[in-house]
Amino acid sequence: MEKKQKAGTLAQKINIIRASVMGANDGILSVAGIVLGVAGATTNSFAIFISGISGMLAGTVSMAMGEYVSVNSQKDSQENAVNVQRQALKDDYQKELDFVAEKYANDGIPTDLAQKAASEMMEKDALLTTVRERYGFDMNNFTSPYMAAISSMISFLLGSLLPLLTITFAKHSIRVPLTVISVAIALAVTGYAAAVIGKAVRRRAVLRNVLAGLITMAMTYLIGSLFAR
Repeated sequence: MEKKQKAGTLAQKINIIRASVMGANDGILSVAGIVLGVAGATTNSFAIFISGISGMLAGTVSMAMGEYVSVNSQKDSQENAVNVQRQALKDDYQKELDFVAEKYANDGIPTDLAQKAASEMMEKDALLTTVRERYGFDMNNFTSPYMAAISSMISFLLGSLLPLLTITFAKHSIRVPLTVISVAIALAVTGYAAAVIGKAVRRRAVLRNVLAGLITMAMTYLIGSLFAR
């Protein structure tokens, strides 16, 4: 039980970290796009600052609410699957046992060993085993929507400060290129972190994240420039 609890806690922490990394990434890129778009249209520092603050506040609330709704929706679906599976075990336990054994056999385990493993796993925790094998998730690892929302909110806010403070306090002559460079570096960091969490190819994830950011910033600056006065 203690090992199961530790595993569940670790999985939940990873989900919260994932939400934090993505929140920071969105905060960096969203506000960078806003302030650079306005910077393309005007050299007025106050206008750029106000647009950045507005984007930061709106994005912070939106990110938190979006993460809360998303995690709650996923949690509701998973809880419904657990209830369905609990009833399935009551209706036909043998059918569920056969399903697990067959799944193990299809994964390459010899038939007799698959049957034995399925019986032992079902005897230990039939609901946990069948939910995992049928639906692909661990019912002990539900992520808290409140924690996901709070972590996303804080990380978005902190991430958005980078482009906002850079373009606000840098010298007028270098504030746009300096903002682009600082944002690109930050996106490389968040891309790397996301790849580590997701066990993806790190170089590819970093390159993809940075390129997407550079294209976004170039487009918003170009669009802003079309309305320059």
